[in-house]
Amino acid sequence: MSHIVKIETKNRDVKAVQQACRRLGIQPAVHDTFRLYNSSETGWGVRLRDWTYPVVCNTDTGEVAYDNFGGRWGQTQRLDEFLQRYAAEKTKLEARKQGYLYMEQVLDDRSIKITISGEGA
Repeated sequence: MSHIVKIETKNRDVKAVQQACRRLGIQPAVHDTFRLYNSSETGWGVRLRDWTYPVVCNTDTGEVAYDNFGGRWGQTQRLDEFLQRYAAEKTKLEARKQGYLYMEQVLDDRSIKITISGEGA
């Protein structure tokens, strides 16, 4: 039986943040306090391609802070790619932790399909 799941996630897992960065081919996230345009945010800073300021993941709250000035300082598509990749990496980490097998497939529309199968440990 097939089940379709849509995931809305909060970014709380540092390992999934780091794996998302690796899979996107960007620098690993660094924990620090980062200056955005007119504020400072503490958390895991992710440097997206062609973004003026980092995206900051607060893994304590799950919130993501960023300033891209309505797309002028960074394309929203890059943020969407990171958030999608984070969700995929977190899903795979949890499946692996519970002893499930998974298969990842990137679809024509660039969405990610993860098929999980097998008995949980």
